[in-house]
Amino acid sequence: MSETVVVTDSTCGLPEAVRKEWGVTAVSLYVLFPDGTRRREDELDPDQFYQDLVQDDRTPSTSAPDVDDFVLAYEPLLAQGHRIVSVHISSGMSETCNNARQAADRLGAGDRVEVVDGASAGGAVGLLVLAASAGAAAGEDPATVVRRVRGARQTMKNWFVLDTLEFLKRGGRIGGGAAWLGSRLQVKPILTAEAEIRAVERVRTRERAFDRMVDFAHRLHAAGGDAWVVQHGHNAAAAEELVNRAQKIFRRPPVFVSEFTAVLGTHTGPGIILLAGLDPVWLDRDAVPPVDPSPSLG
Repeated sequence: MSETVVVTDSTCGLPEAVRKEWGVTAVSLYVLFPDGTRRREDELDPDQFYQDLVQDDRTPSTSAPDVDDFVLAYEPLLAQGHRIVSVHISSGMSETCNNARQAADRLGAGDRVEVVDGASAGGAVGLLVLAASAGAAAGEDPATVVRRVRGARQTMKNWFVLDTLEFLKRGGRIGGGAAWLGSRLQVKPILTAEAEIRAVERVRTRERAFDRMVDFAHRLHAAGGDAWVVQHGHNAAAAEELVNRAQKIFRRPPVFVSEFTAVLGTHTGPGIILLAGLDPVWLDRDAVPPVDPSPSLG
């Protein structure tokens, strides 16, 4: 039986060392700079990117990996006899899933590539990728791996707080929070990334926003979401403080901590803090996912 392997994209938040440990291939999205330059986000230094973002009034734009990028990622894996589960950023935020499917069709590999819409973004997708990787490591076939990802997604929750809504407004990525936003760009919004970015609540100070993130950690723990991650955008000190506070709640270290990559950072701006978590059973290669007769995700 051929081996199942996992592919994702560069926005997933997984540190490179974690991807290598699990044998995960990541296909890069792109940042389109105002001077016309198009750069792969995995080639950009996050610190320099965030500095430039706040200094330039012209905001970059972003784009999904090209179909050719996915062809280049899939082709050698398929040639080695593998079957692929490809887990990506929400299709409500990016054309990444669509381009991945086109690549599979171009290669005539629609029956050997399962493209899964992660219905989220950032580190939340990273957790789903690790769930897929646990299933692949256990020798599960692609359909079973997809069921595992579906189960993980049902238990996964994420909150993030922005320092400003200005960058989401510029990029038109407010989604379900548009009416809620109004003209209050100075509030500290707390949002969640589902199929699109959705508002949870708004507070007026950084301190109150941080306290609400700690409250969310308590809620995650109470719901069994003890496989948790923290991400930040050029805000390492706040991320470290949240990790320290959350470890006392979860009584276990985070699965990973990472910085938001340039593509997501373009739309959120600096200062963002994300906390996501799910039931650890989905990251356990020995766990048997429940039977789910519904169609595959994506």
